[in-house]
Formats: sequence, C-alpha cells, structure tokens
Amino acid sequence: MYRCLGDPWLSLWQSPIAAVLPWQSGVGLVAAPFAFGDHLNPSTATALHYVPRPSPCPGLLRIVAALDGGICRVKLAGGQLSSQQARAIAEAAGRCASGVLELTNRSNLQLRGVRRGCENSLIAHLLDAGLGPRQLAGDDVRNLLLSPAAGLDRSALLDTRVLAGQILALLENSPELHGLSAKFALQLDGGESLTMLQHPHDLWLSVLPGNPQWLAFGLAGKPGDPALAAVPVEHGLALVQGVLNTFLQLAGPTQTRMRQLLGSLPLAAFIQQLQARLPFTLRHDSALSQWRRPEVACRAPMGSIAQRQAGLQMVAAAARLGRISARQLLALAELAEQYGDATLRLTPWQGLLLPNIPTAAAGAVLQALTELDLLTDAREPLANLIACSGSVGCRKGLSDSKADALQLAERLRASSARPQVHLSACPRSCAAAHVAPFTLLASSAEHYQLYQRTPAAAGFGQLLASAMTIETAGDWFAAHCATGNRDA
Repeated sequence: MYRCLGDPWLSLWQSPIAAVLPWQSGVGLVAAPFAFGDHLNPSTATALHYVPRPSPCPGLLRIVAALDGGICRVKLAGGQLSSQQARAIAEAAGRCASGVLELTNRSNLQLRGVRRGCENSLIAHLLDAGLGPRQLAGDDVRNLLLSPAAGLDRSALLDTRVLAGQILALLENSPELHGLSAKFALQLDGGESLTMLQHPHDLWLSVLPGNPQWLAFGLAGKPGDPALAAVPVEHGLALVQGVLNTFLQLAGPTQTRMRQLLGSLPLAAFIQQLQARLPFTLRHDSALSQWRRPEVACRAPMGSIAQRQAGLQMVAAAARLGRISARQLLALAELAEQYGDATLRLTPWQGLLLPNIPTAAAGAVLQALTELDLLTDAREPLANLIACSGSVGCRKGLSDSKADALQLAERLRASSARPQVHLSACPRSCAAAHVAPFTLLASSAEHYQLYQRTPAAAGFGQLLASAMTIETAGDWFAAHCATGNRDA
C-alpha cells in the first residue's frame, strides 16, 4: 500500500501513495460535539492518492529516520486517546518499533525506533485504529493545542471542545489549508487553570471573562501577550479561517511561520487584509487593550485534581523525560477502563491524566501510576527536567542529553533545589517549545553552556557559564536555586 523513499540520513514519506482508505461520511465544517472518533474509517473505503510534502517533521504518514530508527508522530485531537487506541499504539510499538513512546510538548505521541520494512504495516495499523485525519492530506495541519482539562476544569470560562472540533474539521477538510507548514501551530484557551501558556503559537485565541462571550486573539505569540482584537465566540471558526487564508495569501515561499511574515509585513497591514475578509468587525477597544490573560502554574500537573463535575477527579502524572514504554501504555489503558471513562489525555508537559475518576478511587489510581514508574511527586527532580533525544537518537546532538539529565537529577536529589532545566543537545531546542527558566545547551559531549531566562536577553537568555560539566551544573543549581524560587 505504501512505499518509503529515503536519502542518506532522512527518510521521508514522499512517494505517491495509492491508498484504499476511507472517508468518514457526515463530517462537516461544523462538527457539533468534539467528536474525537471522526477520522478515517476503514469500513467505508474510497480510493485516494496522496503525496505527503517533504518535511523534516515526522507525521503518521511520514516516518523520519533517526539514529535509533524511524520516528512516527501521531497527532491527537485535543490530546485525547481512547483506551482502544492506546492498545493499538502499544501493540504497533512492540511489533513494528522499539517499544519506546515519546509524549510531546504539544500533547501528541511519537513511536521511536520504527524498523525498516515495518513502516507500511505500522501506518495501516494506526489508521485502522482511527488515529489518522479525516483526509490524508490533512495530517500535517492538525496542530491545535487545548488544555488537557478541556470540559473538566473548574476555572474554565468556555468548554472549548465544540469550537475545537470545528477548527480541526476546517484544517483537515480544506485543501487550501494543507499548504500550511507542519509546524504552523494554533492554541485555543478556554480560561482553564490547567493549561500551558508558555508556548508561542502562530495564532492563539483566549476567551474573555463576561457575558456574552468573546475570544481575544493574537499572532506569533501566546495567551498573556496583548491581544490584537476580539470576536464573539460564535465567529471563532470564521476568524481562524480568515487568519489562515490571509497568511497563505501574504506569505512568501520561505515564510512558513507567522513570525516570519510579520518580520517583513507591518502588523497593521495584516489586520487590514484580515478585516477585508471578514463579514463582521473586529473589536479593539480600551478594555481589550488593558486585558491580560491571568497567569497559571507552569509546572507539570501531578496528583488528583477536582473536576467541575461533582464527585470526579483528574489524576495526573508525568513521564520520565517524556518517555513511556508500550507496556506502560497498555497498563494505562487498563486503568482508564477500570476506573475512568476509557480515555487518556496527554499534556503539553510530556505527561498524561486520566479523567473522570470517582473521588473514592483517585488514591488507588495515583498509587497505580506511581507503581508504573510515572512521576507523581513534584518533589522529584526529574519532574522539572526536559531533555531531547540527544546524540543517541539525533545526528545533530552533541551530547547524550537524556543520560545527562538523569545524572543531573541524581545530584539534585541531595539538595533542596528543584530548578526547571532544559537540556538541549543542539541549538534547535526540539524538546521545549518555550524558553525554560534555565537551559543547558551542549557545546561538546561533556560540556554545556548555562543560560538563565531573562526579559533583557533574546534566545535562551543570559549566558551564565560557557563550559559546565553535569557535575558542576548540579552543584551550581544546588547552590543558587533554593526551593520556592518562583522562576527556578
């Protein structure tokens, strides 16, 4: 069914694919509930021909080669995964790959170590499990980030799942939008307290308090930045469509991200072009100018969290350096079926939560997650460390960043310091979509540059040390990052 063509180091799904693959009937731009199951359905086969665009980014249909084997990225609607889909992924990871799974900073999941010759079988298995897009060409553009607690969070001002379903349908079903970069990212914020607000996005939308409800939005930034304008919630889908089409109309061939376009085009000119596309007037007034999205905790959620639904809890944990095994995923599926609603939600902190757990059972579920070797205690140093695949998995990596992160965590356990640290084996910063309070950037296999985030410095921040070993870095954090330091 599929054929993979590769170059010396990068294997991209670039060849014509003659697929007998499905169309889910009845899916329109206005998908009323957030229907996570509305994907390709193998029971209603229609012949399709699709050629994935060359890209260094892995996807479900494009397996990218790494030193430890192929990488297949599964994008999840709202970060949600049914227990049956989790079982299918675990089975595929064990049969076609290394059994190692990565939880990403956009609430997606990647299979690592895909073996040569198994690619076709892997893709077909994942599509059969309903993990693909509504249309094959829409796989790359499913980059919509929600709170992992969408519809459950007590602080939420809006249940974002309905609008999210509409936006995903728009992205997947609109051929003109399939030209967006695989990195072009959107965020829909419903005012939840359990949400990631530090990641920049090409387009972000955030609900305003009050009635009637409005959505503030911004470009090439994040909620918490000053909003450009606002629209009524019922116009949210039209706004997204207008922004994306305006971007595609104005962007040059090398301008794949909103920040690149706005680097050469005045923001006012973009807004003018956008307004010309819309049948309603964008709101911008003094109240909106003064509004800022309230800040929330920026550390990975762990433990039991009360839902807005009485008597129910979300039970959250983090993966050790963003990785779990196929065995762990199978066990998580069993827990979701035994105690919850047979679903899991991945978080942008490279963790997961089990929703709709009866309060009486939350303690047992949390204990089970701990026994699965997941992180459930915020005092564990690993809960605050991010590390890329490093030189073991990536040709650009200068250091074994994951092994070094484990060593750093071990040194930190002897102290009270619990800094948030990103270990990056090269300047690309693949593991972190935001700038962490501290960054250790590899300069060689044994040494790192230490940076501290500061508003006055671009990039990773202020350079504090140019050649640190992991041992000296651990000693520095122990001496300078006392427990309770808000930006540590």
